[in-house]
Amino acid sequence: MNAVGTRLDAGAARHSEPAGHGGVRRGRRDDRRVGWLFLLPVIVGFLVFYAYPTVQGVWYSLTDYSLLNDPAYVGADNYRHLIEDEQFWNALKVTAYYVVVNIVSQTVIALGLAALMHRLTRSVVLRAALLVPWLVPNVTIGLLWAWLLDPDLGFVNHLLGLTGLDTTLSFNSPTWAMPLVALVNSWAYTGYTALLFYAGMLQIPQHLYESASIDGAGETRMFRSITLPLLRPILALVLVVSLIGSFQIFDTVAVVYGGKAPIPETRVIYYYIYQQAFTYFHMGYAAAVAMVLVVVLGLLTAVQMRMLRSSRSDLG
Repeated sequence: MNAVGTRLDAGAARHSEPAGHGGVRRGRRDDRRVGWLFLLPVIVGFLVFYAYPTVQGVWYSLTDYSLLNDPAYVGADNYRHLIEDEQFWNALKVTAYYVVVNIVSQTVIALGLAALMHRLTRSVVLRAALLVPWLVPNVTIGLLWAWLLDPDLGFVNHLLGLTGLDTTLSFNSPTWAMPLVALVNSWAYTGYTALLFYAGMLQIPQHLYESASIDGAGETRMFRSITLPLLRPILALVLVVSLIGSFQIFDTVAVVYGGKAPIPETRVIYYYIYQQAFTYFHMGYAAAVAMVLVVVLGLLTAVQMRMLRSSRSDLG
């Protein structure tokens, strides 16, 4: 019995030895260093192209920097002047008007197109066709629509004349200028937005639509009760991205006016910042306007995310 017990104890001791060569225990591999190594290019890019320019912009907004002299600290003078600047408030109002028209038209049309693709057809050719305007550079789109809406030679106004309508659509019209700019950009981005909505609709379980159809629900009722609630995270993403992108409208306005100053009805906030910085060389004041725009966008984004409860999905 003693010999058997000795052999059992020896076997148990061998099995209890740490794994690895030479009896050294192998620790669990730590991937954190590799993870930080992969993140390093992104972190460097963020610090160089985002964090540093932001800090520098905050500093310039507190100075009288004008490209012609060294920046001198002036405190909050730029912000006090901004509050009294009627052109700034007009640019902000024009931009807000553009944002509303652009986002509403783009979102409504994109939702309709996505719903039609999801419920009626899933043609790859149709999806590719929807992306074509989005793939065209904004400068090209601006030039194209500036020609199409030319008061004298434009094809669109020629068609309106054939129908007998006494209306001339032009970027120089105080009434039509900003709606036209908004609709041109909606035309360019609606297809891409529709595909984002369509991708979100594909994640909705099909059995929900089948059950609702058995209960007698029509397409409109299913869209309201199933599609929209379950599409909320994608809708929040699209609205936030569209909001930020809409406030950054610049190239279309710059192109359709051929380098000339736009009419006041289309002088958006980005163009106003550009004028202050590179036409009048008021870099400090332009930086102050940019900082105010950053705060406005941050507040609007936070409100949107909270109202749409974007972090929660009914699919969970």
